Amino acid sequence: MGWCPCRKTKKQDEQRVVEIGVQTQGNLIFKEPVELRITGKFSGNLEFYGTLITAEFSDIEAAIVGDNIVIAGRVKGDITAHKMLVLMPTAVVRGNISTPKLNVVEGALFQGSCQMIDELLDIKEVAQYLEIDIKEIEALAHSGKIPGQRRGNSWKFERSQIDQWASSGKVV
Repeated sequence: MGWCPCRKTKKQDEQRVVEIGVQTQGNLIFKEPVELRITGKFSGNLEFYGTLITAEFSDIEAAIVGDNIVIAGRVKGDITAHKMLVLMPTAVVRGNISTPKLNVVEGALFQGSCQMIDELLDIKEVAQYLEIDIKEIEALAHSGKIPGQRRGNSWKFERSQIDQWASSGKVV
C-alpha cells in the first residue's frame, strides 16, 4: 500500500473520516472503522469497516467490501456490503452485489446480479455485540456451541442466527 492523497479528520464519535478527492489507485484496507468519501476517481480494491459514500461525479473501478455503502456515482466492480447498500438516483453500477439490505432509489442504474445475504459478523463484532470476551466466543465457536462458520483462518457469524442463539438463553 502506497501514499494516499487523503484528508483525515476525527468526528465526535472518534470514527475517522477519509476523503479521496483526486485520482487514486491501489488497494486500500482500513482495519478500524472509517467514513470513507470518494469524490474523484479510484481504481483498485477497497476493504473497510464503517461507511463508504461516493459522490455523484465519482468514478470507481474496484472490488468494494465494507459495512454500509452509499453509491451516487459510477462503479464498475463487485460490491459486498455487510450491512446495507444504497444506490442513489445518480448511481450507475456495473457488477455483482451482495448485501442483506438493498435500497435502490428511482433513477439508479444497476447491471449485474444481486445476492441478498444475511448480515455477517466477524468474531470481534460478535464479541462486542454480545458483550462477551473474544476468547470465549472463539471457544464457543470451536466447540459448536454458537452458530458460526469457519472461513479460512477466521469465523463468520450470521446476525440473525446470533440473535436466535442469544434469545434462546444459551449465552454464557
